[in-house]
Amino acid sequence: MTTGMERFGALMQGQTPDRVPIVCNLLDQGAQELGMSIRNYYSRGEHVAEAQLRMREKYGYDTLNGMFYSALEAEVMGCKNIVYADDGPPNVGHLVISRPEDILKLHVPENLNEHPRFREVASCIKNMKKKSQGRYPVLGVVTASFSLPAMLMGIGLWLELFLSGDPMLRDSLLATCSQFCSRHIKALREAGADLIVYSNPVASATFIMLKKFRELALPWIIRDLEEGGTAGVVFFNGGGRINPILPDLISQTGIGAYYLNPFDDITEARELLGRQALIAGTINDIHLIDWSPEEVDREVKKIMQAGKKAGGFIFGTLMMPLRIPEANIHAMIESAIKHGSYAGEQP
Repeated sequence: MTTGMERFGALMQGQTPDRVPIVCNLLDQGAQELGMSIRNYYSRGEHVAEAQLRMREKYGYDTLNGMFYSALEAEVMGCKNIVYADDGPPNVGHLVISRPEDILKLHVPENLNEHPRFREVASCIKNMKKKSQGRYPVLGVVTASFSLPAMLMGIGLWLELFLSGDPMLRDSLLATCSQFCSRHIKALREAGADLIVYSNPVASATFIMLKKFRELALPWIIRDLEEGGTAGVVFFNGGGRINPILPDLISQTGIGAYYLNPFDDITEARELLGRQALIAGTINDIHLIDWSPEEVDREVKKIMQAGKKAGGFIFGTLMMPLRIPEANIHAMIESAIKHGSYAGEQP
């Protein structure tokens, strides 16, 4: 049997696997899989690891996800209250930065494993690595320095600061967040993550114009990745559009894989990136809540046709809502396996 690791390995070596690799980002669904509350589920890395292994086996996709929830990074940076819901991801209940002077008080742990919440993430990744025996890539997820402040002070105040606020405070905050991002990447790799998903939604073309991206965001992307390098890094815009910034990213950072928005054109992305970079094309998973299996199949087929023609292609989802019926998750994966096959297409 061909494994997820073999499929990704083939793509990275410029070869054609048996089928398009599939990334399925099921997170909070793990609590349902184990019959737990979301609070209890995320309390232990062993819970998340067990659910991730079960769900990968249940649906048949090609990766294991070591992410808990985005707000966990704010916890490591000092957030004192996380709000847990029954039907969605945990969220920030306390803003670490409420006044400008709070920026100067931020502290980045020298060793992230000193924090009990990150230790659970590291435990989860190690657990999945051991039990999967290297058959499926384990994903670690970090928030870029340019997007992390949105969790520390709220998106409104962060937009105000980086667009019209005190440049010294802005750069001080970004320098601290970049230090955290670099240490986070290092800690995830040490725990055993095979791929690092570098999430930067505020830097997307959905949020800022290209001029501002080049002026404000791009230098910090370069800095975040300078120490640890870009090996195994996947640039993820958190659901924002990415095609307009691809030429700058590929020329300035050397990142080798890019996760597109469902509204980014796959053919255009290939033209912008050239032949070497990998592309993950995504389905608009909000629609999976109420699409019929036939509608799911039509959409997956359309994505696969464009992706296979572009080459170097991965099929992916965004962060799948908890309300998606299991039947539609099965339908999506079955369609991706069927339409993603290269059988009879290899030269």
